[in-house]
Amino acid sequence: MLVVTRLRVPAGDPSAGADLQTGLERARAIFSACPGYVACEIGRNVDDPGLWVLSSRWENVGSYRRALSSYEGKMHIQPLMVHAVDEPSAYEVVEPGADLNVDVPRS
Repeated sequence: MLVVTRLRVPAGDPSAGADLQTGLERARAIFSACPGYVACEIGRNVDDPGLWVLSSRWENVGSYRRALSSYEGKMHIQPLMVHAVDEPSAYEVVEPGADLNVDVPRS
């Protein structure tokens, strides 16, 4: 599974981008020690430097959710989510012949 979290730093705060980058690098290190972790990348938008992305790959959605709800995740990753753009972030990887989740709204 793929998780794409976009984050926006407040405009007019020159240190916010550097602080977010440091936080995202720590998040990547925490994630990398978790069961089910596959890979993680940090990016900054080329046209809008206030927009960042944390993209991670996991064996399954449960692995990601357990990593995020771990002690380290709660202490160091979840506080970064105050900057997250409010949108769905978890995606299933689509490969030829793969069975996908049922396309119905979840409650």
